[in-house]
Amino acid sequence: MLDVWYDLVDFLLPFEWTEHIFMKNALLAVLLITPLFGLLGTMVVSNRMAFFSDSIGHGAFTGVAIGALFGAVDPLIGAVLFSVVFAIVITIIKNKSKTSTDTIIGVFSSTAVALGLILLSDGGYNKYSSYLVGDLLSITPFEILLLLVSFAAVIILWILIFNKVLLISINQSLAASRGVNTLFVDILFTIAIAVVVTITIQWVGLLIINSLIVLPAAAARNVASNMRQYHAAAVGISMFSGISGLTASYYLDTPTGATIVIIAAIIFFIFFFLRRKFAN
Repeated sequence: MLDVWYDLVDFLLPFEWTEHIFMKNALLAVLLITPLFGLLGTMVVSNRMAFFSDSIGHGAFTGVAIGALFGAVDPLIGAVLFSVVFAIVITIIKNKSKTSTDTIIGVFSSTAVALGLILLSDGGYNKYSSYLVGDLLSITPFEILLLLVSFAAVIILWILIFNKVLLISINQSLAASRGVNTLFVDILFTIAIAVVVTITIQWVGLLIINSLIVLPAAAARNVASNMRQYHAAAVGISMFSGISGLTASYYLDTPTGATIVIIAAIIFFIFFFLRRKFAN
């Protein structure tokens, strides 16, 4: 399958940076990751959960530590399992408690990262510190397949629960009165975020994973006038930032994830100031 992708890239993008196999792999990963970030980011921003994905990243780091501690074949397995449980617990407490969402997320986030650092304090920290900054260019064909499966699963889930998630984001009480199991739908949504964040954190990095989810959606809100435009703009901005950031990082010799975030941030500020200008 990848041979077909390589031939297609050679035909459509005959540039210097696409001559390398690792860049072709990274480009395919970007095309799989960024639409998910754009879609999930719209509801993350609408539900005012901007720091939730950041807390999931911290939970993933602890999951990596637990996987390493118990000798898991792949620490990613421990990270995914822990992040899913972490997301479910946060969601249940958020729905059952009167404490503000940002306070709950802050408590769990700080606890998770502290626990992860303690578990890796015996020397494992240096081995897994790459999760903090990520390395998209190191992605392997097997990991691309993992991304493809995740992409398909999230898209199917999104089709099934999008209307319910949207209704909950508008008015949770109204959604409940319409027969929507708000807690269950909320849990499904947070699990989707947890899985995407955890799987991609090793290539994107804990320090910037939240930015890649929030920035495209935040930028899209400045130019979209309805929900369809909002989603299309968020996905478009996310994909543009990903592809241009990957290309720029090759020529500038800068970290790929950070370069993508900088481009997304520039787009956000451009749209933000344009909106203010036209609003006045």
